[in-house]
Amino acid sequence: MLPGDLPDWASRQRAAGRRLVLTNGCFDLIHPGHIALLRGAAAFGDRLVVGVNSDAGVRQLKGPDRPLMPLADRLAVLRAVRWVAAVTSFDEETADQLIERLRPSYYVKGADYDVSTGGRTLPESATLQRLGIPAVFVPLAPGHASRDLIARSRRQT
Repeated sequence: MLPGDLPDWASRQRAAGRRLVLTNGCFDLIHPGHIALLRGAAAFGDRLVVGVNSDAGVRQLKGPDRPLMPLADRLAVLRAVRWVAAVTSFDEETADQLIERLRPSYYVKGADYDVSTGGRTLPESATLQRLGIPAVFVPLAPGHASRDLIARSRRQT
């Protein structure tokens, strides 16, 4: 889905009584942890939208040797996941603008962002609070962080 089409699509979904759920990330090396996140996120509503960081955004967040897969490939893989209703990309450092455009019922991230359990602070917290959108955190699948899988692969070569 093109970013400009997202607000219209979201409005049609809400008009039909559907609850939208948003999650986002790099999704650079799709693994079981990502699938668990997507399945868990989808359970909070009727239509799951996945925002994907652009290639430049991934490089900014993860370093010059990332992404491993270009944006088009990452979007194609995510479109094939049965819980995903729509995918879109974004160039900004955070998902704040995407949240503003979509206005989801829930914003879902992995539990590594849950400050109540010692996780990182969610950069989009102020936007979510201003719009009254709850943040929900789903458990992580142990041993499936992309950085760990990449490091393990590099040690084996």
